[in-house]
Amino acid sequence: MDNLTFLSNADSSYIDGLYQAYKADPNSVDFGWQKFFEGFDFGQTSEGGSVESVEGVSDHALKEINVLNMIHGYRDRGHLFTQTNPVRERRKYYPGKELETFGLSESDMDTVFNAGVEVGLGPAKLRDIRQLIEDTYCRSIGAEFKYIRNPEKIKWLQDHMEADRNQPHYDVDQKKRIFKRLNRAVIFESFLGTKFLGQKRFSLEGAESLIPALDSVIEKGASLGIQEFMIGMAHRGRLNVLANIMGKPYKTIFSEFEGKMYAEEDPELQFGGDVKYHLGYSSDVTTEDGKSIHLSLAPNPSHLETVDPIVEGIVRSKIDMKYNGDSSKIAPILIHGDAAIAGQGVVYEVTQMSKLEGYRTGGTIHIVINNQVGFTTNYKDARSGTYCTDVAKISSSPVFHVNGDDAEAVVYAINLAVEYRQKYKTDVYIDLLCYRRYGHNEADEPKFTQPLLYKAIEKHPNPKDVYAKKLVDEKSIDQNYVKNIEKEFKDYLQEQLDIAKKTDKLDDEIPMFGGAWKGLHAAKKAEIYEEVNTKVPAKEFLKLANEITTLPKDKKFFRKISKLFEDRAAMVKNDNYDWAMGELMAYATLLDEGKRVRISGQDVQRGTFSHRHAVLTLEDSEEKYIPLANVNGGERFNIYNSLLSEYAVLGFEYGYALANPQALTIWEAQFGDFYNGAQIIVDQYLSSAETKWKRSNGLVMMLPHGMEGQGPEHSSGRIERFLELCANDNMIIANCTTPANYFHLLRRQLVREFRKPLVVFTPKSLLRHPKVVSKLDNFTKENFQEVIDDSYAKATTVKRVLFCSGKIYYDLLERQQTEKRTDVAIVRVEQLYPAPVEKFQAIRTKYKKATEFIWVQEENENMGAWPYYCRIFRKTDLDFTDYIARTESGSPATGYMKKHVAQQEAIINKSFE
Repeated sequence: MDNLTFLSNADSSYIDGLYQAYKADPNSVDFGWQKFFEGFDFGQTSEGGSVESVEGVSDHALKEINVLNMIHGYRDRGHLFTQTNPVRERRKYYPGKELETFGLSESDMDTVFNAGVEVGLGPAKLRDIRQLIEDTYCRSIGAEFKYIRNPEKIKWLQDHMEADRNQPHYDVDQKKRIFKRLNRAVIFESFLGTKFLGQKRFSLEGAESLIPALDSVIEKGASLGIQEFMIGMAHRGRLNVLANIMGKPYKTIFSEFEGKMYAEEDPELQFGGDVKYHLGYSSDVTTEDGKSIHLSLAPNPSHLETVDPIVEGIVRSKIDMKYNGDSSKIAPILIHGDAAIAGQGVVYEVTQMSKLEGYRTGGTIHIVINNQVGFTTNYKDARSGTYCTDVAKISSSPVFHVNGDDAEAVVYAINLAVEYRQKYKTDVYIDLLCYRRYGHNEADEPKFTQPLLYKAIEKHPNPKDVYAKKLVDEKSIDQNYVKNIEKEFKDYLQEQLDIAKKTDKLDDEIPMFGGAWKGLHAAKKAEIYEEVNTKVPAKEFLKLANEITTLPKDKKFFRKISKLFEDRAAMVKNDNYDWAMGELMAYATLLDEGKRVRISGQDVQRGTFSHRHAVLTLEDSEEKYIPLANVNGGERFNIYNSLLSEYAVLGFEYGYALANPQALTIWEAQFGDFYNGAQIIVDQYLSSAETKWKRSNGLVMMLPHGMEGQGPEHSSGRIERFLELCANDNMIIANCTTPANYFHLLRRQLVREFRKPLVVFTPKSLLRHPKVVSKLDNFTKENFQEVIDDSYAKATTVKRVLFCSGKIYYDLLERQQTEKRTDVAIVRVEQLYPAPVEKFQAIRTKYKKATEFIWVQEENENMGAWPYYCRIFRKTDLDFTDYIARTESGSPATGYMKKHVAQQEAIINKSFE
């Protein structure tokens, strides 16, 4: 056992009180306790789990310490010796739980020990003490919780588990409810397997006790005040959850197996759909005592744990928007596979987010469907930790390992988990030890890699039959009851299948524009290119500008901050707004109009390039001051420095935007290059969710971009990758060059009556460039400009037109004006996608004498916007006559400044030669 004495870690106020009384007056406590405490100080210095002898102290007193150490040992390591694996023998751990481990023996079993007080028995025989802790910690439930650093939480868990020995006591009606849920889970899978032979369904078989577990979560949660659950899970068992928990009609699921399509709402909408075991669903269910609970299951691709941060973001959004900050009203449930929770790094990232101010959701209920195999890989090859749930220790969250064949234990454990979550607002884990009846899918042969395991599984009865035998044996039900409910449910499924076969097309089961999305709609083609009014009246603009540039006189700020805000106030007075002011004014005006603004990412409060300063820290304290909080609606401005994560944080913000389309939700990368740590979110959600799942989203990604000699990892936000993902107007890709155009672009996100993800490549050096400024009129009399024409060149003499985007415009502008080249026009493409084709056509018509229309970019030829525009415009009469760029490369940029300068100079020279 561990080298410690229980008493030095005791949580029992009772024993501590006795000890304090003993120290004040030994005669004030019972004689047995006097002898016990005589050895206490000696026991604290013992090297092992037992105290064998101390001079002058009786053997009984020393054994009292050993009994307490035994109790502590079971609480700490009892989970290693449980009966939780339904199909395999557990691995052996040493030292074990034999009496000798604790310095005790069989001869002590009938000796009365005062240590029984610690487990609520009072003075009791060792036999009874041991029986209680065996029953509590070594049966169908194994509890890991002693690493929790809060003594109150440890005591709460111990008291709750030891009071009923981690063993439920349900009445017959409760048992029948559990059995009915198991019956549905098992029969549903066998029905699908019989009727749709050979089709993939990623069945729940072997883990069907998940269904009564989720049923109980809803009932228990509702009784504790939860009004809504948001569920995220991979494909294993998803159809069963949809049918038997979410209430998705069986006929609809059967129709999907029949290959029937959803009726198109509008032929203009591009809806490709997805496989049935990736789809989401929402419903309202009523509990036994009449409470209405809203359930949502998030759609999820085959990227398993990718859905985790999405769910957390959705829940946080609803906490902020719908529940006024009360996280006890809504709870996230994440259902994992054992291989995925141990192997996918995003799980760790989400775990680290769980207690952070900007991302906490009041605790997540994690359920692991522990099949003990990942695809075909044995669990011994899938992780280094003892348990797949070892990630729980990061957040000091308790874990309950439960035998999936013991349905009552599963329900008991999950009820305890929900209660713990509601009380302490932290994560809790259920490790559901079960098995997978078939291979990775129903056509897969698992015996190729797991012959011994699957020989055992073949002979093993399903959880329903296991539970039926238990209930029949204890006379809670009889065999006729079992047969009747089986037949009744099979007949019902057959009826639903018959209806499905007669149905031509499915009704739309995935409404996009209900709830928080009411009043919005899917974008029509014409709307994508319509100019919308994002102007703000000058009087309101100036009022807000003065409010966010004025610092309070009674607070002491860092000298450079004071100077910065003096300069910002001067911008308002001199009518010369830089990039940061343009951005902050977009937020101020939206807040003033009743919208919410949420920004997160690494160092976003200050900004990676120290330009934003949306949150100020006072010089002589840790007090924070937020200028935007002072404007009308400023309480709806939230900006959070994130943990050092791209994947989980971008997923979280996508989920946040999904649940609240009336918020401007922004994720900013530290450098645009780093977004590729979240590539899965971009590929599986941002670019494709509308096509796959009919789910719009207005998330903004800010990616600092520009070739400035900072090397391969601090130059490119990978414009080319985003453009290659663009089709059917699924995203907006922009690279603005003026503060006002950026202002209008951000405002346009919420002014439009539809939502599209916005990927905007923001500047670095341009943040302080003297020419990157806008006037008041640009904010108050203009809207967003997709293309900005040249105001210097003369249309009648222009022979060459340079199209460009972003930072390189200012390098080209400097050369144009230095050499007074009115024969070369520079046209800025501010919105790269959807491509403003009509405006390109107007430009070509305007410059009638031009013979060269050239695309210029600072990125390599195989990167940037050129590969996309080359491909798209080759099919039209707008084809470019040439391009100018860096040469092809496998790396985005050179790491040598001299080489960078030479390359940039060559691009500018070629543009004007």
